Amino acid sequence: GRARLSRWDGRGVEEEEAEEEWHQLYPGHIPTSPLQKALLAAGSAVMALYDPYRHDMVAVLGETTGCLALPNLRDKMKRHPEGHRILQERPRIRLSTLDMARLRGLPDGSLGREYVRFLEDNKVSPDTRMPPKFVDDEELAYVIQRYREVHDLMHTLLGMPTNMLGEVVVKWFEAVQTGLPMCVLGAAFGPVRLSARKLQVLATELVPWAIRSGRNASCVLNVYYEQRWEQPVESLREEIGIFPPP
Repeated sequence: GRARLSRWDGRGVEEEEAEEEWHQLYPGHIPTSPLQKALLAAGSAVMALYDPYRHDMVAVLGETTGCLALPNLRDKMKRHPEGHRILQERPRIRLSTLDMARLRGLPDGSLGREYVRFLEDNKVSPDTRMPPKFVDDEELAYVIQRYREVHDLMHTLLGMPTNMLGEVVVKWFEAVQTGLPMCVLGAAFGPVRLSARKLQVLATELVPWAIRSGRNASCVLNVYYEQRWEQPVESLREEIGIFPPP
């Protein structure tokens, strides 16, 4: 079918492939129309609600619905000295960039030591964060990549595990902080799978605390975490404006 189309409009396959590559703004980028984004958003929302642990669907949902929130986050970073430096230097949080042995050797209570403890206790890896595909701006693609890679640091700072209760609490905090529709959706519909006892704890203690902390805290994307590994978690919480966990 493609060969017939190429003969009809007079263009060869090589020319079509070169045009597709020209539209690719960064490695892995898939250009999509507004309609395609809407269809991807609807499909990924259904799948993410059905299985909240489908991180690939959650990622697609975040990219296809973040057209307003991502520029706002980028602007907050540009107006902040530390955030602006992050945008300029583009650090990545991956196993290839982390000195895990050094982080394990840091004192208990430090950001680096508690971050590694979180990764090991919950058997998660920063390398599982998917690269962006559907964000049609190279700088905004980095913003959502950065958001994904600091997600585990939010768990560390908030003292929340990776079970459903912990994920819902972190999503409430992130929803207030980022305004990403994906976070709002996860915060609103995540609790439907929780038991009555956990729902009570969530409603009376954890959600009010997460919302207050999210409103009070400065933008969490403006922290150069890679240069804060030795800082005590309690000190960083206080600096950002996160209230102590209940």
